[in-house]
Amino acid sequence: MADVLRVGIIGCGNISTTYLSLAPLFAGYRITAVADINMDSARTQAAAFDVQAMAVDDLLDAPDVDLVINLTIPAAHFDVSKAILQAGKHVYSEKPFVLTVAQAQDLTNLAHAKSLRIGSAPDTFLGASHQLGRTLIDTGAIGQVTSGTAVVMSAGMEDWHPNPDFFFQKGGGPVLDLGPYYICNLVQMLGSVSQVTSMTGMAQMTRKIGTGPRAGEAVAVETPTTIHAVMKFESGAIITLLSSWDVLSNTHPIIELYGTDGTMTLPDPNFFGGEVTVASGRDAPEVMAWDHPFDVSDPTSSQANYRGAGLADMAQAIASKRPHRCNETFATHVIDVMTAILEAGETGEVVTLSTRCDRPAPLGPDDALALMAG
Repeated sequence: MADVLRVGIIGCGNISTTYLSLAPLFAGYRITAVADINMDSARTQAAAFDVQAMAVDDLLDAPDVDLVINLTIPAAHFDVSKAILQAGKHVYSEKPFVLTVAQAQDLTNLAHAKSLRIGSAPDTFLGASHQLGRTLIDTGAIGQVTSGTAVVMSAGMEDWHPNPDFFFQKGGGPVLDLGPYYICNLVQMLGSVSQVTSMTGMAQMTRKIGTGPRAGEAVAVETPTTIHAVMKFESGAIITLLSSWDVLSNTHPIIELYGTDGTMTLPDPNFFGGEVTVASGRDAPEVMAWDHPFDVSDPTSSQANYRGAGLADMAQAIASKRPHRCNETFATHVIDVMTAILEAGETGEVVTLSTRCDRPAPLGPDDALALMAG
């Protein structure tokens, strides 16, 4: 295997552009090929980014591809990741990793049998703001975290996405689509979740596509689009997650954590940077900052985007034989949390989690810098 992992992509939809355009930021891997069941999509991306377009089976058989990024739709993640592992290649999946804990365990067993690695997005929790939040918690800036809120609410995906069907099908919905960002970030800061409960609903039975060639077409809603969940962590913290695609506007803080000695707010975990504040005791909030590579680098933008950092960490971890941060145990626990939330919404019960994980190693400024090219 090459010192720099040679990486292929299966799935040439919107998110593939992000991975292809940001890959040069990172050391440890190089994207060399793309594949899609629609060869026109593969050829378009290959031409745009100077990589090879391949049929899916050819990419799986390619001896000069070490790792494959799975960017297919969520319902296909399990089958495609399994095929990648069976082909003897490491796999890094877009979120959600898979749709059930059983699928996650099946892939984990296969990877271990073949001495291969599994990684999964999101890696946004490795961003400057979220790692600063973790450091502040670990050093006692707000004391013991006892409770908090996490809020991800909007009017939905159909206004901007030309083919939003899968967002509203089984395996979609705001918890499985956007929940990974929030739950990954909470778990990396607070540790494993032990129990969840929730109530769910949907405001509309159909949604109308607002853009593209299918504008005006109705899409059936098959999964809850409003989910209010409560998560109890092994640490004792109790966090409320408000997740909805039925909200036109809201003013809630994105993430707010309450500790015995103060309160912390954190920015959108869908991005790597943003403002972190701490109010110690009853004092006014103070904006916290540190010099971290995965912060906002473009002064004209309010967002930092370093998607691919988790893949770079995985590539370097494979080379140095250390654990990688976006690993399958972490991803499986997040899947367990999300599917338990949906189960609780159907049954009205409190669900005890069947998995747990260790928190991924923190990614301080020096560790982040080591992942970057140049």
